[in-house]
Amino acid sequence: MPTVQATIDRLQQRIDGVPQAGPVPDPPVEFRFSLTNPWSLRLFLALARAKGYRPYRHPRMRRTSVCLMIGTMAVNTDLWPEYVEMNKVLTEYLGELADHIIADCINPDRSDAEVVAGLPAPAVSGEREG
Repeated sequence: MPTVQATIDRLQQRIDGVPQAGPVPDPPVEFRFSLTNPWSLRLFLALARAKGYRPYRHPRMRRTSVCLMIGTMAVNTDLWPEYVEMNKVLTEYLGELADHIIADCINPDRSDAEVVAGLPAPAVSGEREG
């Protein structure tokens, strides 16, 4: 009857004979990121560069779009989750800062615009986007 130690030794020899799996290949592919505002764009560019990537744009791409040659796993496990977390903090901070500046320097009333029934809608030529 084999001893426990002999069985363990045989199992260890089998394990040692199995080739170890190397790092999973993560070949770089081109990713295009479309960011919603200039602050998020600046954050993303800084984070990508800090991680050693070189952001670029193709001709005629929007200023808020940027490309990276990066592995899919690197995007999904490292770059994008970190960006999302940092962007959330940045957005909250900038929102609080804007509220503070508007309330202190312009008007402390933070209520929404009043809904007025019975008035005609503005003409298209009178609309502005900002």
